[in-house]
Amino acid sequence: MRLPRSIHGRMLALSVATTLVALPVAGFAIGGVLDHFVTRNIDARLGDRLRLLRAVVRPDGTIDRELLDRSELATAIGTDAVWRIDTPGGTVGAGMPPLATLRAPGPPVGPERGPPAGRGPGFGAPFDLTLPDATRVHGLVLDLPEGRGRVAVAVPRREIEQPLRGAMLPLLLTLAIVALVLAVATLVQLRLGLRPLRVLRDRVAAVREGAATDVPEDQPDELRPLAVELNALVRDNAAALATARGSAANLAHALKTPVATLAIELGDDPRAVQVARIDATIRHHLARARGGSVDRRAATSLQPAVEGLVAVVAALHRDRGLNVRADVPDLSVAVDAADLDELVGNLIDNAARHARSAVNVTAVRKGGFAVLRVIDDGPGIAAADRARATDPGVRLDERGDGHGFGLAIVRDLAALYGGRLELGEADGGGLVATVTLPVTAGSGTAGY
Repeated sequence: MRLPRSIHGRMLALSVATTLVALPVAGFAIGGVLDHFVTRNIDARLGDRLRLLRAVVRPDGTIDRELLDRSELATAIGTDAVWRIDTPGGTVGAGMPPLATLRAPGPPVGPERGPPAGRGPGFGAPFDLTLPDATRVHGLVLDLPEGRGRVAVAVPRREIEQPLRGAMLPLLLTLAIVALVLAVATLVQLRLGLRPLRVLRDRVAAVREGAATDVPEDQPDELRPLAVELNALVRDNAAALATARGSAANLAHALKTPVATLAIELGDDPRAVQVARIDATIRHHLARARGGSVDRRAATSLQPAVEGLVAVVAALHRDRGLNVRADVPDLSVAVDAADLDELVGNLIDNAARHARSAVNVTAVRKGGFAVLRVIDDGPGIAAADRARATDPGVRLDERGDGHGFGLAIVRDLAALYGGRLELGEADGGGLVATVTLPVTAGSGTAGY
Protein backbone atom coordinates (compact mmCIF):
# COMPACT_ATOMS: atom_id res chain seq x y z
CA MET A 1 0.00 0.00 0.00
CA ARG A 2 1.35 3.40 -0.99
CA LEU A 3 1.44 5.85 1.89
CA PRO A 4 -0.01 9.37 1.46
CA ARG A 5 2.48 12.14 0.78
CA SER A 6 1.45 14.28 3.76
CA ILE A 7 2.48 13.56 7.35
CA HIS A 8 -1.12 14.16 8.44
CA GLY A 9 -2.35 11.59 5.93
CA ARG A 10 0.30 9.05 6.93
CA MET A 11 -0.43 9.36 10.64
CA LEU A 12 -4.17 9.20 10.00
CA ALA A 13 -3.78 6.12 7.79
CA LEU A 14 -1.58 4.45 10.44
CA SER A 15 -4.13 5.25 13.15
CA VAL A 16 -7.00 3.88 11.05
CA ALA A 17 -5.05 0.72 10.24
CA THR A 18 -4.14 0.22 13.91
CA THR A 19 -7.75 0.75 14.99
CA LEU A 20 -9.06 -1.66 12.36
CA VAL A 21 -6.67 -4.31 13.65
CA ALA A 22 -7.02 -3.60 17.38
CA LEU A 23 -10.81 -3.48 17.61
CA PRO A 24 -11.45 -6.93 16.05
CA VAL A 25 -8.69 -8.39 18.23
CA ALA A 26 -10.28 -6.76 21.27
CA GLY A 27 -13.69 -8.06 20.17
CA PHE A 28 -12.41 -11.62 19.86
CA ALA A 29 -10.58 -11.36 23.19
CA ILE A 30 -13.65 -10.01 25.00
CA GLY A 31 -15.81 -12.62 23.29
CA GLY A 32 -13.43 -15.33 24.51
CA VAL A 33 -13.62 -13.97 28.05
CA LEU A 34 -17.41 -13.92 27.88
CA ASP A 35 -17.46 -17.48 26.56
CA HIS A 36 -15.15 -18.53 29.39
CA PHE A 37 -17.40 -17.03 32.08
CA VAL A 38 -20.56 -18.41 30.49
CA THR A 39 -18.95 -21.84 30.26
CA ARG A 40 -17.83 -21.75 33.88
CA ASN A 41 -21.35 -20.83 34.93
CA ILE A 42 -22.76 -23.70 32.85
CA ASP A 43 -20.21 -26.10 34.35
CA ALA A 44 -21.26 -25.03 37.85
CA ARG A 45 -24.91 -25.64 36.99
CA LEU A 46 -24.07 -29.05 35.51
CA GLY A 47 -22.14 -29.99 38.65
CA ASP A 48 -25.12 -29.10 40.82
CA ARG A 49 -27.50 -31.14 38.66
CA LEU A 50 -25.07 -34.03 38.58
CA ARG A 51 -24.99 -34.15 42.39
CA LEU A 52 -28.79 -34.15 42.53
CA LEU A 53 -29.04 -36.99 40.01
CA ARG A 54 -26.33 -39.00 41.79
CA ALA A 55 -28.34 -38.73 44.99
CA VAL A 56 -31.27 -40.49 43.24
CA VAL A 57 -29.19 -43.68 42.74
CA ARG A 58 -29.33 -45.93 45.81
CA PRO A 59 -26.23 -47.88 46.92
CA ASP A 60 -27.72 -51.11 45.52
CA GLY A 61 -28.02 -49.53 42.06
CA THR A 62 -31.75 -48.95 42.05
CA ILE A 63 -33.27 -45.55 41.29
CA ASP A 64 -35.23 -43.74 44.00
CA ARG A 65 -38.14 -42.67 41.81
CA GLU A 66 -40.06 -41.22 44.73
CA LEU A 67 -37.20 -38.80 45.34
CA LEU A 68 -36.88 -38.13 41.64
CA ASP A 69 -40.57 -37.24 41.40
CA ARG A 70 -40.44 -34.67 44.12
CA SER A 71 -41.22 -31.21 42.79
CA GLU A 72 -38.30 -29.61 44.62
CA LEU A 73 -35.84 -31.91 42.86
CA ALA A 74 -37.49 -31.49 39.49
CA THR A 75 -37.34 -27.73 39.91
CA ALA A 76 -33.66 -27.85 40.94
CA ILE A 77 -32.73 -30.02 37.96
CA GLY A 78 -34.74 -27.86 35.55
CA THR A 79 -37.64 -28.68 33.31
CA ASP A 80 -35.51 -28.16 30.18
CA ALA A 81 -32.54 -30.17 31.47
CA VAL A 82 -31.06 -32.97 29.38
CA TRP A 83 -30.03 -35.89 31.62
CA ARG A 84 -30.00 -39.66 31.95
CA ILE A 85 -29.38 -42.37 34.54
CA ASP A 86 -28.45 -45.88 33.36
CA THR A 87 -28.00 -48.50 36.09
CA PRO A 88 -28.52 -52.27 36.30
CA GLY A 89 -31.52 -51.49 38.47
CA GLY A 90 -33.26 -49.18 36.02
CA THR A 91 -33.02 -46.41 33.47
CA VAL A 92 -34.57 -42.96 33.46
CA GLY A 93 -33.82 -39.72 31.61
CA ALA A 94 -35.02 -36.69 29.69
CA GLY A 95 -33.86 -35.72 26.18
CA MET A 96 -30.77 -37.94 26.13
CA PRO A 97 -30.32 -41.33 24.37
CA PRO A 98 -29.10 -44.38 26.27
CA LEU A 99 -25.55 -43.74 27.46
CA ALA A 100 -24.36 -47.09 26.21
CA THR A 101 -25.01 -45.96 22.62
CA LEU A 102 -22.77 -42.95 23.03
CA ARG A 103 -19.00 -42.58 23.10
CA ALA A 104 -17.27 -44.56 25.81
CA PRO A 105 -16.39 -42.68 28.99
CA GLY A 106 -13.18 -40.69 28.69
CA PRO A 107 -10.62 -39.27 31.12
CA PRO A 108 -11.32 -36.13 33.10
CA VAL A 109 -11.13 -32.93 31.06
CA GLY A 110 -9.31 -30.87 33.67
CA PRO A 111 -8.58 -30.54 37.37
CA GLU A 112 -11.93 -28.87 37.93
CA ARG A 113 -13.69 -31.99 36.68
CA GLY A 114 -13.08 -34.03 39.84
CA PRO A 115 -15.95 -35.27 41.99
CA PRO A 116 -18.28 -32.46 43.06
CA ALA A 117 -17.44 -30.84 46.35
CA GLY A 118 -18.42 -32.73 49.44
CA ARG A 119 -18.29 -36.21 47.83
CA GLY A 120 -15.69 -38.87 48.47
CA PRO A 121 -14.09 -41.45 46.18
CA GLY A 122 -17.24 -43.54 46.09
CA PHE A 123 -19.19 -40.78 44.44
CA GLY A 124 -18.04 -41.86 40.94
CA ALA A 125 -15.46 -41.21 38.24
CA PRO A 126 -16.19 -38.25 35.90
CA PHE A 127 -16.35 -38.64 32.11
CA ASP A 128 -17.40 -36.71 28.99
CA LEU A 129 -19.82 -37.62 26.25
CA THR A 130 -20.49 -36.20 22.81
CA LEU A 131 -24.04 -35.35 21.85
CA PRO A 132 -25.03 -33.82 18.49
CA ASP A 133 -27.31 -31.17 20.04
CA ALA A 134 -25.46 -30.44 23.31
CA THR A 135 -22.33 -28.47 23.99
CA ARG A 136 -21.47 -29.35 27.55
CA VAL A 137 -21.99 -32.98 28.76
CA HIS A 138 -20.72 -34.21 32.14
CA GLY A 139 -21.18 -37.64 33.59
CA LEU A 140 -20.19 -40.08 36.32
CA VAL A 141 -19.31 -43.79 36.12
CA LEU A 142 -20.74 -45.61 39.14
CA ASP A 143 -19.38 -48.87 40.52
CA LEU A 144 -22.49 -50.62 41.83
CA PRO A 145 -23.00 -54.07 43.37
CA GLU A 146 -24.82 -55.34 40.28
CA GLY A 147 -22.41 -53.76 37.82
CA ARG A 148 -21.44 -50.40 36.41
CA GLY A 149 -23.90 -47.51 36.13
CA ARG A 150 -23.71 -44.09 34.50
CA VAL A 151 -25.23 -40.70 35.27
CA ALA A 152 -24.97 -37.86 32.73
CA VAL A 153 -26.31 -34.32 32.45
CA ALA A 154 -26.03 -31.92 29.50
CA VAL A 155 -26.85 -28.36 28.51
CA PRO A 156 -28.36 -27.67 25.08
CA ARG A 157 -26.25 -25.51 22.81
CA ARG A 158 -28.78 -22.69 22.89
CA GLU A 159 -28.24 -22.16 26.63
CA ILE A 160 -24.66 -21.15 25.86
CA GLU A 161 -25.30 -19.34 22.59
CA GLN A 162 -28.17 -17.19 23.82
CA PRO A 163 -26.17 -15.39 26.56
CA LEU A 164 -23.30 -14.90 24.13
CA ARG A 165 -25.58 -13.50 21.44
CA GLY A 166 -27.22 -11.26 24.00
CA ALA A 167 -23.82 -9.91 25.05
CA MET A 168 -22.44 -9.44 21.50
CA LEU A 169 -24.77 -6.58 20.50
CA PRO A 170 -23.79 -4.37 23.48
CA LEU A 171 -20.19 -5.41 22.86
CA LEU A 172 -20.32 -4.35 19.20
CA LEU A 173 -22.00 -1.06 20.12
CA THR A 174 -19.33 -0.45 22.74
CA LEU A 175 -16.57 -1.16 20.22
CA ALA A 176 -18.22 1.20 17.73
CA ILE A 177 -18.31 3.94 20.36
CA VAL A 178 -14.67 3.24 21.19
CA ALA A 179 -13.79 3.49 17.49
CA LEU A 180 -15.60 6.82 17.23
CA VAL A 181 -13.86 8.16 20.34
CA LEU A 182 -10.48 6.99 18.98
CA ALA A 183 -11.19 8.65 15.62
CA VAL A 184 -12.05 11.98 17.27
CA ALA A 185 -9.04 11.69 19.58
CA THR A 186 -6.80 10.95 16.60
CA LEU A 187 -8.05 13.97 14.65
CA VAL A 188 -7.62 16.22 17.68
CA GLN A 189 -4.17 14.79 18.33
CA LEU A 190 -3.12 15.32 14.72
CA ARG A 191 -4.53 18.83 14.73
CA LEU A 192 -2.68 19.80 17.89
CA GLY A 193 0.43 17.75 17.16
CA LEU A 194 0.98 19.18 13.68
CA ARG A 195 0.11 22.76 14.62
CA PRO A 196 3.77 23.70 15.20
CA LEU A 197 4.53 22.59 11.64
CA ARG A 198 1.79 24.83 10.26
CA VAL A 199 3.04 27.76 12.33
CA LEU A 200 6.58 27.11 11.13
CA ARG A 201 5.37 26.95 7.52
CA ASP A 202 3.56 30.28 7.86
CA ARG A 203 6.62 31.86 9.41
CA VAL A 204 8.85 30.64 6.60
CA ALA A 205 6.34 32.04 4.10
CA ALA A 206 6.47 35.37 5.96
CA VAL A 207 10.26 35.36 5.71
CA ARG A 208 10.07 34.65 2.00
CA GLU A 209 7.58 37.48 1.47
CA GLY A 210 9.68 39.91 3.49
CA ALA A 211 7.17 40.25 6.35
CA ALA A 212 9.58 38.62 8.83
CA THR A 213 13.34 38.32 9.15
CA ASP A 214 13.71 35.01 10.92
CA VAL A 215 11.95 31.91 12.25
CA PRO A 216 11.24 31.66 15.99
CA GLU A 217 13.55 29.08 17.51
CA ASP A 218 11.22 28.50 20.47
CA GLN A 219 9.87 25.31 18.91
CA PRO A 220 9.18 21.76 20.13
CA ASP A 221 12.32 19.69 20.58
CA GLU A 222 11.83 17.90 17.26
CA LEU A 223 11.49 21.17 15.30
CA ARG A 224 14.04 23.36 17.10
CA PRO A 225 17.04 22.07 15.06
CA LEU A 226 15.08 22.72 11.85
CA ALA A 227 14.28 26.30 12.96
CA VAL A 228 17.96 26.90 13.79
CA GLU A 229 19.06 25.61 10.36
CA LEU A 230 16.40 27.72 8.61
CA ASN A 231 17.62 30.85 10.36
CA ALA A 232 21.19 30.02 9.41
CA LEU A 233 20.07 29.57 5.80
CA VAL A 234 18.22 32.92 5.89
CA ARG A 235 21.34 34.66 7.22
CA ASP A 236 23.55 33.03 4.58
CA ASN A 237 21.14 34.01 1.81
CA ALA A 238 20.91 37.57 3.14
CA ALA A 239 24.71 37.81 3.21
CA ALA A 240 25.01 36.44 -0.33
CA LEU A 241 22.26 38.78 -1.55
CA ALA A 242 23.92 41.75 0.11
CA THR A 243 27.20 40.86 -1.58
CA ALA A 244 25.47 40.54 -4.97
CA ARG A 245 23.65 43.83 -4.49
CA GLY A 246 26.86 45.51 -3.47
CA SER A 247 28.61 44.21 -6.55
CA ALA A 248 25.73 45.38 -8.77
CA ALA A 249 25.75 48.78 -7.11
CA ASN A 250 29.50 49.07 -7.54
CA LEU A 251 29.25 48.12 -11.20
CA ALA A 252 26.41 50.57 -11.83
CA HIS A 253 28.30 53.29 -9.98
CA ALA A 254 31.46 52.61 -11.98
CA LEU A 255 29.55 52.86 -15.27
CA LYS A 256 27.53 55.90 -14.33
CA THR A 257 30.35 58.45 -14.69
CA PRO A 258 31.76 57.20 -18.06
CA VAL A 259 28.26 57.08 -19.53
CA ALA A 260 27.51 60.61 -18.31
CA THR A 261 30.79 61.80 -19.83
CA LEU A 262 29.95 60.13 -23.13
CA ALA A 263 26.54 61.81 -23.17
CA ILE A 264 28.17 65.22 -22.70
CA GLU A 265 30.66 64.57 -25.49
CA LEU A 266 27.93 63.49 -27.91
CA GLY A 267 26.00 66.70 -27.32
CA ASP A 268 23.19 66.96 -29.88
CA ASP A 269 24.20 63.79 -31.69
CA PRO A 270 21.12 61.51 -32.24
CA ARG A 271 23.00 58.74 -30.53
CA ALA A 272 22.86 60.74 -27.33
CA VAL A 273 19.26 59.53 -26.91
CA GLN A 274 20.42 55.92 -26.60
CA VAL A 275 23.21 56.97 -24.24
CA ALA A 276 20.65 58.77 -22.10
CA ARG A 277 18.57 55.61 -22.02
CA ILE A 278 21.63 53.63 -20.92
CA ASP A 279 22.27 56.21 -18.20
CA ALA A 280 18.65 55.99 -16.99
CA THR A 281 18.85 52.19 -16.86
CA ILE A 282 22.08 52.30 -14.87
CA ARG A 283 20.58 54.77 -12.41
CA HIS A 284 17.50 52.61 -12.06
CA HIS A 285 19.49 49.48 -11.23
CA LEU A 286 21.73 51.44 -8.90
CA ALA A 287 18.70 52.67 -7.00
CA ARG A 288 17.21 49.18 -6.84
CA ALA A 289 20.50 47.70 -5.63
CA ARG A 290 20.58 50.29 -2.88
CA GLY A 291 16.92 49.74 -2.00
CA GLY A 292 17.32 45.98 -1.91
CA SER A 293 13.85 45.15 -3.29
CA VAL A 294 11.41 45.83 -6.10
CA ASP A 295 8.48 48.21 -5.78
CA ARG A 296 5.45 45.92 -5.73
CA ARG A 297 3.14 48.95 -5.55
CA ALA A 298 4.25 50.16 -8.97
CA ALA A 299 1.66 50.48 -11.76
CA THR A 300 2.70 50.64 -15.43
CA SER A 301 0.46 50.64 -18.47
CA LEU A 302 1.33 47.63 -20.60
CA GLN A 303 0.01 48.83 -23.96
CA PRO A 304 2.21 51.92 -24.55
CA ALA A 305 5.29 50.16 -23.22
CA VAL A 306 4.85 47.21 -25.61
CA GLU A 307 3.97 49.38 -28.59
CA GLY A 308 7.00 51.61 -28.03
CA LEU A 309 9.33 48.62 -27.81
CA VAL A 310 7.75 47.04 -30.90
CA ALA A 311 8.44 50.21 -32.85
CA VAL A 312 12.07 50.29 -31.73
CA VAL A 313 12.68 46.61 -32.55
CA ALA A 314 10.95 46.93 -35.94
CA ALA A 315 13.20 49.88 -36.76
CA LEU A 316 16.33 47.95 -35.76
CA HIS A 317 15.39 45.05 -38.08
CA ARG A 318 14.03 47.16 -40.94
CA ASP A 319 16.68 45.83 -43.33
CA ARG A 320 15.31 42.27 -42.87
CA GLY A 321 11.75 43.25 -43.67
CA LEU A 322 10.64 41.78 -40.32
CA ASN A 323 6.97 42.25 -39.48
CA VAL A 324 6.62 43.02 -35.76
CA ARG A 325 3.03 43.45 -34.58
CA ALA A 326 1.39 43.98 -31.19
CA ASP A 327 -2.19 43.39 -30.03
CA VAL A 328 -2.19 44.37 -26.38
CA PRO A 329 -5.21 45.68 -24.41
CA ASP A 330 -5.00 48.54 -21.98
CA LEU A 331 -3.79 46.70 -18.87
CA SER A 332 -1.92 48.10 -15.92
CA VAL A 333 0.66 45.74 -14.43
CA ALA A 334 2.24 45.93 -10.98
CA VAL A 335 5.77 46.25 -12.43
CA ASP A 336 8.16 49.18 -12.41
CA ALA A 337 8.30 50.94 -15.79
CA ALA A 338 12.04 50.44 -16.25
CA ASP A 339 11.79 46.77 -15.29
CA LEU A 340 8.86 46.31 -17.67
CA ASP A 341 10.85 47.87 -20.52
CA GLU A 342 13.79 45.59 -19.78
CA LEU A 343 11.61 42.49 -19.50
CA VAL A 344 9.47 43.04 -22.60
CA GLY A 345 12.37 44.49 -24.58
CA ASN A 346 14.49 41.39 -24.04
CA LEU A 347 11.59 39.15 -25.07
CA ILE A 348 10.79 41.03 -28.28
CA ASP A 349 14.46 41.49 -29.20
CA ASN A 350 15.16 37.77 -28.66
CA ALA A 351 12.18 36.85 -30.86
CA ALA A 352 13.19 39.33 -33.58
CA ARG A 353 16.75 38.03 -33.76
CA HIS A 354 15.55 34.46 -34.39
CA ALA A 355 12.37 35.09 -36.41
CA ARG A 356 12.27 34.48 -40.14
CA SER A 357 9.62 37.00 -41.09
CA ALA A 358 7.25 37.89 -38.24
CA VAL A 359 6.92 38.50 -34.50
CA ASN A 360 3.49 38.79 -32.85
CA VAL A 361 2.95 40.17 -29.35
CA THR A 362 -0.39 39.57 -27.62
CA ALA A 363 -1.70 39.97 -24.08
CA VAL A 364 -4.85 39.00 -22.18
CA ARG A 365 -5.90 39.15 -18.59
CA LYS A 366 -6.54 35.91 -16.68
CA GLY A 367 -7.62 36.36 -13.11
CA GLY A 368 -5.17 38.62 -11.34
CA PHE A 369 -2.44 38.30 -13.99
CA ALA A 370 -1.67 39.69 -17.41
CA VAL A 371 -0.52 36.94 -19.77
CA LEU A 372 1.91 38.33 -22.38
CA ARG A 373 2.89 36.14 -25.33
CA VAL A 374 5.68 36.83 -27.78
CA ILE A 375 5.50 34.50 -30.79
CA ASP A 376 8.09 34.19 -33.57
CA ASP A 377 8.32 31.97 -36.65
CA GLY A 378 11.96 31.04 -36.15
CA PRO A 379 13.48 27.60 -35.53
CA GLY A 380 12.20 27.51 -31.93
CA ILE A 381 13.82 25.66 -29.05
CA ALA A 382 13.67 21.90 -28.52
CA ALA A 383 11.61 20.84 -25.51
CA ALA A 384 14.69 19.27 -23.88
CA ASP A 385 16.60 22.59 -24.10
CA ARG A 386 13.89 25.02 -22.94
CA ALA A 387 14.71 24.84 -19.25
CA ARG A 388 18.42 25.38 -19.96
CA ALA A 389 17.69 28.30 -22.32
CA THR A 390 16.78 30.55 -19.35
CA ASP A 391 20.08 29.93 -17.54
CA PRO A 392 22.39 32.96 -17.47
CA GLY A 393 25.07 32.96 -20.20
CA VAL A 394 23.57 30.00 -22.10
CA ARG A 395 23.33 30.46 -25.89
CA LEU A 396 21.70 27.65 -27.81
CA ASP A 397 22.42 29.42 -31.12
CA GLU A 398 26.01 30.68 -31.39
CA ARG A 399 25.33 32.54 -34.62
CA GLY A 400 24.93 36.31 -34.50
CA ASP A 401 25.35 38.64 -31.55
CA GLY A 402 24.06 38.22 -28.01
CA HIS A 403 25.44 37.06 -24.71
CA GLY A 404 22.81 34.57 -23.53
CA PHE A 405 21.39 36.77 -20.73
CA GLY A 406 18.11 37.94 -22.34
CA LEU A 407 15.78 35.11 -21.28
CA ALA A 408 17.54 34.78 -17.91
CA ILE A 409 16.84 38.48 -17.22
CA VAL A 410 13.20 38.02 -18.23
CA ARG A 411 12.83 35.01 -15.95
CA ASP A 412 14.42 36.75 -12.96
CA LEU A 413 12.45 39.97 -13.36
CA ALA A 414 9.16 38.10 -13.73
CA ALA A 415 9.93 36.07 -10.60
CA LEU A 416 10.79 39.23 -8.64
CA TYR A 417 7.27 40.54 -9.24
CA GLY A 418 5.50 37.23 -8.57
CA GLY A 419 5.19 36.10 -12.19
CA ARG A 420 6.86 33.47 -14.31
CA LEU A 421 8.28 32.75 -17.75
CA GLU A 422 7.30 29.69 -19.80
CA LEU A 423 8.67 28.62 -23.19
CA GLY A 424 6.63 26.59 -25.67
CA GLU A 425 6.27 25.72 -29.32
CA ALA A 426 4.24 27.92 -31.69
CA ASP A 427 1.84 26.54 -34.26
CA GLY A 428 3.83 25.82 -37.40
CA GLY A 429 7.14 26.04 -35.54
CA GLY A 430 8.85 28.86 -33.74
CA LEU A 431 8.93 29.84 -30.09
CA VAL A 432 6.18 31.06 -27.80
CA ALA A 433 7.49 32.96 -24.78
CA THR A 434 4.71 33.44 -22.21
CA VAL A 435 5.15 35.80 -19.27
CA THR A 436 2.58 36.22 -16.50
CA LEU A 437 2.71 39.49 -14.55
CA PRO A 438 0.41 40.67 -11.73
CA VAL A 439 -2.08 43.37 -12.71
CA THR A 440 -3.12 46.27 -10.56
CA ALA A 441 -6.60 46.49 -9.05
CA GLY A 442 -9.30 47.47 -11.53
CA SER A 443 -7.05 46.95 -14.54
CA GLY A 444 -8.91 45.82 -17.67
CA THR A 445 -11.25 42.85 -17.89
CA ALA A 446 -10.52 39.17 -17.49
CA GLY A 447 -10.14 37.11 -20.64
CA TYR A 448 -9.87 33.38 -21.30
